[in-house]
Amino acid sequence: MSKRETYSIEIAGIKRDLRLFEIKPGLRIAILNILGDTELVQACARELAKKIKDVEYDLIVTAEAKSIPLAYALSVETKKPYIILRKLYKPYMGDALKAETLSITTGQPQLLILDEKDIETMKGKKALIVDDVISTGSTLQGMHMILDKAGASVAGEAAILTEGDRAQWMHIHSLGHLPLFTD
Repeated sequence: MSKRETYSIEIAGIKRDLRLFEIKPGLRIAILNILGDTELVQACARELAKKIKDVEYDLIVTAEAKSIPLAYALSVETKKPYIILRKLYKPYMGDALKAETLSITTGQPQLLILDEKDIETMKGKKALIVDDVISTGSTLQGMHMILDKAGASVAGEAAILTEGDRAQWMHIHSLGHLPLFTD
């Protein structure tokens, strides 16, 4: 097995080497996978909590799966509840709200689903949208659609990292930015 090329970055005082993966011919991205990286998740949650201290919000909303640990840790730091938008519908989710987006990592349509039990919790609330990496904004768009359908508003958006067109993400509370890697 050949050694994969990496991109070195420091996030919240912690250094990580992110593996580069080709997502389409001539375009590679650095993959931040926080699943299982408790040290990085906790450090990022502490730093993001500082960055969003002036944002007035009632709850944290994220999409499954990689950003779940971040939403949990940020919930602990800020003492605000969190809600997860799921990607697969399960019968116990009842009369759920749904929105479709396009995933950059798979290039396929992706469904975001708000469990029926969370609709009332979200109604009339101000939400902080949280993601691990914001790249194209398609997941953000899907989360906005769900919040709108649920009668909630977006108070702010936060991520560990943004990626791609930096100017597009200036309003995002983030801890860093990733370039796109073109051949």
